[in-house]
Amino acid sequence: MHLERGLQKSGLSGADYEVLALLSDHERDRMPSHELRDALGWEKSHLSHHLRRMPKGGLIGREPNPDDARSTLVCLLAVGRSAVEQAAPGHVADVRRNFIDLLTPTELDLLATLNERILQHLGTSGDSPADDESS
Repeated sequence: MHLERGLQKSGLSGADYEVLALLSDHERDRMPSHELRDALGWEKSHLSHHLRRMPKGGLIGREPNPDDARSTLVCLLAVGRSAVEQAAPGHVADVRRNFIDLLTPTELDLLATLNERILQHLGTSGDSPADDESS
């Protein structure tokens, strides 16, 4: 909630910021929609709904993917780049103030170790409903 309020001051939602930040870090400010969905960890319908709303503000555009006719490229537009660049310093400061600065270096190291263990487990365990039924 704290982070969301800070982003709202810059005119972005947390979801908008996530999309724009990923696109701004990607080659040529564009990525196939399925790669964006995977990077965000969103369901296909969630991404589709959100992306339908974002072009209205001139933040992103969509274009055919020349490498895969079945998918589209999501493209960061100039307004979107400007928005994420303006929001980023305040967002980073909010994250630091509300999370990072509250922990000691030892606690941060422990948190990183625990996070890595969880991610490794999730990466190697099945996550389909059929896997859950066989447990």
